Amino acid sequence: MSVNFDPVAKPYRTLERLTLGRALERTREHYLPRLTHARKVLAVGDGDGRFLAKLLRQNSQLEADAVDTSAKMLAQLRFRCRSDENRLHLFRQDALTFQPKTQYDLIATHFFLDCLTQPQVEQLTATLVPSLNEGGLWLVSDFRIPPAGPMRWPARLLVRGLYLAFRILTGLRVTQLPAHERALASAGLTRVAQRLFLGGLLTTELWQRSCQRCPSS
Repeated sequence: MSVNFDPVAKPYRTLERLTLGRALERTREHYLPRLTHARKVLAVGDGDGRFLAKLLRQNSQLEADAVDTSAKMLAQLRFRCRSDENRLHLFRQDALTFQPKTQYDLIATHFFLDCLTQPQVEQLTATLVPSLNEGGLWLVSDFRIPPAGPMRWPARLLVRGLYLAFRILTGLRVTQLPAHERALASAGLTRVAQRLFLGGLLTTELWQRSCQRCPSS
């Protein structure tokens, strides 16, 4: 059974808020003020486009490429970005087969890498990192299992329940969180910022490609 996110495209925002309120939205948007420098962004699996719409609104010079397999998710994204549609390019395609034809200042993956297996995350990062400009950023937001503390076991149960729900609704076969930090580091990126939410259940991170020509701080 192939994965199909079309059934959850329209109710995605409602389902998200019923599960964790506005926590996922706050996680996605936490680093928006630090992204004003970007002129070209690649958004992979941005869902219904709430993040990308705000990013385009805050930066009138930005052009965005958005990749998703779901036609209905892309339709939601296009609708939310309709005021900036002339700066938006949509690709209905599996991210694992997407071959960038330009260089980006920013790559954004919000609650998308958790839909992939570890080998798939490693494949994706190996493919996309070369298209990231020197000094460019990869913004990732995702679930995590805290290594210790009171949220460790509740996080395990919640993540397991979410995987089960998405398996029923979309056919997703992944059952455990990949180690995205290992894949990003192996691809040559360095984590330069991290913010945790809900006791460590959610993380948003900025990873940077090294810049030989950037001035030292």
